[in-house]
Amino acid sequence: MDDDTATEILGATFRALCQHGCAALTVKDIAAEADRSKATVHYYYDSRENLCGEFLDFLCERYTARILDVDGSTPREELDSLLDTVLTDERQTPGQEFRTAILEIKAQAPYNDAFRTQLAKFDAVLFDRFREIIAAGIETGEFDSAVEPAVTAQFLVTGITGAHARHVATDRSIDQFSEAITRCVETDFRAETPVEATR
Repeated sequence: MDDDTATEILGATFRALCQHGCAALTVKDIAAEADRSKATVHYYYDSRENLCGEFLDFLCERYTARILDVDGSTPREELDSLLDTVLTDERQTPGQEFRTAILEIKAQAPYNDAFRTQLAKFDAVLFDRFREIIAAGIETGEFDSAVEPAVTAQFLVTGITGAHARHVATDRSIDQFSEAITRCVETDFRAETPVEATR
């Protein structure tokens, strides 16, 4: 977003969400965090719901950049990098309060088209990236040809989404799920014949 004030308001929305959560969040809270008047916030975003929708869009752009930026010299290294990116147990960044606020937004998504649309974008970006990496690994012989990219990507995205929700709801560490997925990748994805042996 080009307008500095509008972007500042989105940053203030992040801070206010961390402090107040989604259910209790008000435009007044956001204005206070932005050090702006409520009128200024309303000038850029005509309602709290519109602002939250724009904020989710803002997050989606940043999230997409992070997901697409994962790298590695092989598909396996790319997969490890992507899993590290989405499964880091980030208690301080962005923080438990923010994760709780996002879970609140997810709970409202069935009743809010804007929220549902933005959250679907999050889901689709992650799904597509996993599917691409797994398909590439099969093509190079690094992953077993019996692995189905779309089905496996669906499993991974569902598991990751559940792990984050469980972390917020029960304070269970995401690290445990990360270790389980890593073992799964090692035992179930790996091709029986090493790539080097096929060359």
